[in-house]
Amino acid sequence: MKPHKFLNSQIIKHQNLRNLISINQSYYHALFSSIPHPNLTPQTSPTLPPTPQPITQQSLLNLIHSSQWHSIKHLARNISPTVTSDTITSLRDNPELVLQFINHIEFNRLDTKTLCLGIAIAARNPSPKPALQLLKQVVNGGAATMKQVFLELGLAREHLGIQSTIVFDLLIKACCELKRAEGAFECFYLMKEKGLSPKIETCNEMLSLFLKLNRLETAWVLYAEMFRLKIKSSVYTFNIMINVLCKEGKLKKAKDFIGFMETLGVKPNVVTYNTLIHGYCSIGRVEGGRMILDAMKSKGLMPDSYSYGCLISGLCKERKLEEASVLFDKMVEIGLDPNAVTYNILIDGYCNKGDLEKAFNYRDEMIKKGIMPTASTYNMLIHALFMEGKMDEADELVKEMDEKGINPDAITYNILINGCCRCGNAKKAFLLHDEMASKGIEPTKVTYTSLIYVLSKRKRMNEADGLFEKMLRKGVLPDLVLFNALIDGHCANGTMERAFSLLKEMDKMKVRPDEVTYNTLMQGRCRQGKVEEARELLEEMKKRGIKPDFISYNTLISGYSKRGDLKDAFKVRDEMLSIGFNPTLLTYNALIQGLCKNQEGELAEELLKDMVSKGIKPSDSTYYSLIEGMGKDGKFPSDIAS
Repeated sequence: MKPHKFLNSQIIKHQNLRNLISINQSYYHALFSSIPHPNLTPQTSPTLPPTPQPITQQSLLNLIHSSQWHSIKHLARNISPTVTSDTITSLRDNPELVLQFINHIEFNRLDTKTLCLGIAIAARNPSPKPALQLLKQVVNGGAATMKQVFLELGLAREHLGIQSTIVFDLLIKACCELKRAEGAFECFYLMKEKGLSPKIETCNEMLSLFLKLNRLETAWVLYAEMFRLKIKSSVYTFNIMINVLCKEGKLKKAKDFIGFMETLGVKPNVVTYNTLIHGYCSIGRVEGGRMILDAMKSKGLMPDSYSYGCLISGLCKERKLEEASVLFDKMVEIGLDPNAVTYNILIDGYCNKGDLEKAFNYRDEMIKKGIMPTASTYNMLIHALFMEGKMDEADELVKEMDEKGINPDAITYNILINGCCRCGNAKKAFLLHDEMASKGIEPTKVTYTSLIYVLSKRKRMNEADGLFEKMLRKGVLPDLVLFNALIDGHCANGTMERAFSLLKEMDKMKVRPDEVTYNTLMQGRCRQGKVEEARELLEEMKKRGIKPDFISYNTLISGYSKRGDLKDAFKVRDEMLSIGFNPTLLTYNALIQGLCKNQEGELAEELLKDMVSKGIKPSDSTYYSLIEGMGKDGKFPSDIAS
């Protein structure tokens, strides 16, 4: 009988559990429904589970007003789109509650119509940020086209009786922040079709985006449309358009634009003139920049640190460092405080010149003035030390960075890794790579180029290829320099098949090879003694519109000479001369070496005379070839060489 009792107890427990579920569902129904429902009793048949009751607008409003967000989140799947939409509409005068409600329902549960209704209400909030954030989510979501979103916002605006165009302005702003230039312009034209005009601030956002994306022609199209719609330009609008003209290299027109804005009653400001100064200095016309600075002063506008910084930067690029330092001193003299950027410009200038003492003096001066050096400051100094082979001093500077709490960035690590690779210290380079990754700094193509270079030099081509594949998996796209480094490694190590497969990969990835790529492949073929194939590569270069340089011709001359094909070697030399390339030391050495090998000492002697007459000093390699030749015919042209 025990088993029977046990079974009975299980049935009772199961029955009680069903009753409990029924009671709980009855409770939720009572809470969320305005329709009375008879109480369920333990005698209710357990055979059919009760159907979940839909949530009404009133019950949902009760939960919202009592801030029962957890319950709303839990019941979200049972709320119909109609109830959601009606609830949001009834909360039209309380944008804050609408935002909270939307945020507590899974975003993908709301259709575009409901979201646009909520956004239209949220846009009435004092801060537009929440509505803007929602619009960015809608645009990024991709569930609706830009036109559909625009039309739904329009319907919501009409439904709510909103006169303002803020929802459309915010939609354009959302597109701009997401760098969706086409979407922004589409919204602009949709507004125009409705007889509406965006605010000038919205237009400025679009113009600024087109400028950043270098879509200068589109900027002019928009500016013309603004003019037609009689949208009054602000000083910010004119500053953007002056910047557009500067980017196009139309500096005279940019300068004339100042007069145009003045005729329209818009006064230029410091930014207007600074934009022009930067435009002149960025293309090396520092004197033109100085003239703009003077014009600025004549208008009663005081230049700021940026004005002088542009001129100082321009002078440093022209290597006029003393003038740059004088201008810097004048800037300080008139009471303008230089910032880290200004100091970094001078430090970079002196580092490039190789005057590290002066560069470090500026670093010390900025610290004395309480200006904290940046990672860029240290990067420039560390790079300069590496270039001079001062590895220990560079390491000390890295320690100093750490002591000052300045975190190294990707550029810092790239400089350090490149320095180690140049010295052939692969082990340290890879330790730095690992350290970089451990700090959450993603290696760049520059990092991978340096590491592939050092592996190639150490003949570790399998590891170099593995690193290349790893880079591709991480989504880092190789550039020309990286491909050339890898191709060079395979050519130097004799794995020519792999080198040519990389050339095909370049074409697939639309990375255009250059003369360095082909010269490397030609050198690889010549090392194999396949000079005819190297010659074919020269012709392929020409067909692809890549101009061979003197290295291309010297590679072929050397290849033919080593093989003893002097006729072909001189033919390439003549071709080289016919297109305007003068023979170099490498040209003469290759030909003299070939002649000496073929026991043509007299011709080698003639070539040496020609070489000296052209002011090219023979090298050790030249003499070595001649000594070999002397052993064969017993003569050495010492009188010529001297």
